[in-house]
Amino acid sequence: MRNLVRQEMVARQLAEQLTGRIAQRVLDIGCGQGTQALRLARAGHYVTGIDSDPAALGAAQETLAEEPDAVRERVQLLIGDGHQCGRWFGARSFDVVLCHGVLMYLPDPDPMIASLARLLAPGGLLSLVVRNRDALALRPAAAGDWRAALEAFESDRYYNRLGLAARADRIGDLAVTLSEVSVPLRHWYGVRVLTESTPDDAPPVDGRQLAQLLEAEERAGRTDPYRQVAALLHVVGMK
Repeated sequence: MRNLVRQEMVARQLAEQLTGRIAQRVLDIGCGQGTQALRLARAGHYVTGIDSDPAALGAAQETLAEEPDAVRERVQLLIGDGHQCGRWFGARSFDVVLCHGVLMYLPDPDPMIASLARLLAPGGLLSLVVRNRDALALRPAAAGDWRAALEAFESDRYYNRLGLAARADRIGDLAVTLSEVSVPLRHWYGVRVLTESTPDDAPPVDGRQLAQLLEAEERAGRTDPYRQVAALLHVVGMK
């Protein structure tokens, strides 16, 4: 459920930001199984997806193989990571750059953001999905882990559900970084405001309930104060 909500919310938010933009050149760093890359290709954009995980990239390739020819021709999938993009692509190569669920695994996000900003053409959009530092205490608190909740107030470090060490960001800090690389903040959303504490073994909801759930999440993700305590932040800058 959490992944479904994340992908659906980010897709809707991206669609809003891309309104009126046709056949954009898109770079998707850490594309995973290709969920956003394929959605954008179906919408008529030209997408280059990059991921360092061969299994995830293989899943993306399998899904892509089932798409119509017109969609397949608009997608290129490469193995690698964002650090290689400066060597692979020249400045101003893309109209849209996505970096979703990547910055939380870097000790310092600023160099990567600067590198990606260089790839943007004038008027281009940079879309980041990061962990929200201002909500780090909520997950351990919901699990009754009060020690971890207290520690979350003092640190930007945490362990995700896979047990991997990760790092969180604040919207204010990201706004400063984006301004410094000449891609000032355009808009930001919360992602997984209401469903972050959903158990892994929660039963599926029916179609009507799911539609209502997604509508509630969408409204919360764009409304203060709810978006401020979302598990994830979707941050969009414009060059």
